[in-house]
Amino acid sequence: MTRMLSRLLRPKSIAVIGGGAWCRSVTEQLVKANYQGEVWPVHPRAEDICGLQAYPTAIDLPGAPDATFVGINRDATIGAVERLARMGAGGAVCFASGFQETEDGHDANARLLKAAKRMPILGPNCYGMINALDGASLWPDQHGCRPVDTGVAILTQSSNIAINLTMQRRGLPIAYVVTCGNQAQLSMAEIAHAMLEDPRVTAIGLHIEGFSDLLAWQALARAAHQKNVPLVAIKVGKSDEAQSAAISHTASLAGSDAGAQALLDHLGIARVDDLPSLIETLKLLHVAGPLHSNQIASISCSGGEASLIADMAHDTPLTFPPLNDRQSTELGTALGPKVAVANPLDYHTYIWRDTEAMTQAFSAMIDPILALTFLVVDFPRDDICDPSDWDCVIAAAIATKARTGGVIAMVATMPELMPEDVATRLMAGGIIPMSGLHEALNAASAARVRQPASEDLIVPKPTSETADLSETDAKAALSSFGVSIPQSWSGTVDQVITQATGGPYVLKSTGSAHKSETGGVILNLNGPEEVRAAAARIQTEQMLLEDMISDTVAELLIGIVKDPAHGFVLSIGAGGIYTEIMRDVASTLFPATRETLKQCLTQLKIAPILQGYRNQPAANLNVILDAIEAVQAYVLANIDTVEEVEINPLIVTPTRAIAADALIRKAQ
Repeated sequence: MTRMLSRLLRPKSIAVIGGGAWCRSVTEQLVKANYQGEVWPVHPRAEDICGLQAYPTAIDLPGAPDATFVGINRDATIGAVERLARMGAGGAVCFASGFQETEDGHDANARLLKAAKRMPILGPNCYGMINALDGASLWPDQHGCRPVDTGVAILTQSSNIAINLTMQRRGLPIAYVVTCGNQAQLSMAEIAHAMLEDPRVTAIGLHIEGFSDLLAWQALARAAHQKNVPLVAIKVGKSDEAQSAAISHTASLAGSDAGAQALLDHLGIARVDDLPSLIETLKLLHVAGPLHSNQIASISCSGGEASLIADMAHDTPLTFPPLNDRQSTELGTALGPKVAVANPLDYHTYIWRDTEAMTQAFSAMIDPILALTFLVVDFPRDDICDPSDWDCVIAAAIATKARTGGVIAMVATMPELMPEDVATRLMAGGIIPMSGLHEALNAASAARVRQPASEDLIVPKPTSETADLSETDAKAALSSFGVSIPQSWSGTVDQVITQATGGPYVLKSTGSAHKSETGGVILNLNGPEEVRAAAARIQTEQMLLEDMISDTVAELLIGIVKDPAHGFVLSIGAGGIYTEIMRDVASTLFPATRETLKQCLTQLKIAPILQGYRNQPAANLNVILDAIEAVQAYVLANIDTVEEVEINPLIVTPTRAIAADALIRKAQ
């Protein structure tokens, strides 16, 4: 069901139901913001609240409010929402708790949804929303938002995190803050989608505890990409569903967080790990939009800062390309023979206070190949120092932006050394003010151009009882879709030993998911006597005898796990005995394109081995990709029943890729 949220988010009239301190604060914030619409307090006994006429009940209001803050107890909230829906109100914020987040609140939650009908509701158990563009807030507390003409939207399930983000002093223009609460009706994805309707929103930040409607997230990501509104998220929490009853290595390696990352990658949503990095990323996106590459430059007046940013960027995707001939020549002209020009650049302090000389030097560095140029500048504390001595660098940065049109950020190595008033001046001049070198590098890493995958998400269906196929049956099932498997024989020791006329062979026990860990795999057997001796060591009635694969280049793990929270997660990693030791794995959502699968392979630490490390034989990449695509084809054909599929190891030779072991778990 699609709901229209424009009246709720951009209201012309606001009602506030309730008489406590929280509701009074809502009215006070509206008055403080000089909100130009109608404000109608609702209280059964008060004549006025904050100097505004109060109305005994909602039905006494002059009309149906566009937005209503409902700040009364749980059961009274349900009745108020029902009356508002009948009146044709545009939406409501439900402040009360005690709904689905409590053991006895599920019935109340159902009654609330029934009362609301098609009327949008935020929450319950949430603070509401702030619209700093129009001065409209349904917010029961103080906040730090200021009036803006354009800015970013921030959505979170946590009201306290929302308050904290509004109090930032980093110069980020915030257009909207919305707390989603329990998301009983409106999901975070649906609310964010509605933000796209406002052309004044430049980027959207998301603090996500969990994904609910995967298709709503897909619709959001595609719509945001179409409107050129970048999305960036903090994803916290773990998905217990993905780990429960896991029997494969894939499930343990591609657990919940890998599933979340794979989903975000599929949706084209950037991810950061902390709130300061979220703010800096949103700030960068607000000023410059997504970055076209990972190539950056750094300019500082200290060799220490030049080496510091180079070291801190070392473990990020960011790179410092060497200077081209034009840059070298123009920098040499601007700085003279005493300065060694390079990227990162230490321009010394010869030209400090000479704004034109600084502008020439900064402009010489700007180049189309660069996605972003950092000017590393720490400002003095203004209580005991004279900050006017730094006006030259501000002026030079703004002049450089005007002269070159380059994407420029001025970053303080420590967050507290980028004053808020300086950040405001810089942003007015088109310069990105960034607080903290660590956060700035995180932001530059996250803010590159992204787009959602063209493949539709496959939403897993819930299942209850499951069963595991035998290794023989699992291999046969995968083989029917094109996966190569070794020749094998199963049965008792007396039955399989009749096939052991040559070698080398592998003898396995049956019925265990991790045979190598329990001594259930014995390699390099030749002839019937060695096979019989190995069978005595394994001590199981049923055996599996296989031809042993030679000329091994590497062993891989290929697995697909149904993660109820994120979709089907496909993982590719180092296999065999190295699976959990190395934990070398790349994950993506299923189904994945051949190009995505290739990218996953090249991300692995063992990728050089596959490519023929130190003149050793290389693997045939195409046959590996063929094998993975065959596994995908099997899963797609059995999508309603598959829980887990794993090949470990997929033995890779210069010409083949053979599934030496396979596991399939299916719903019954």
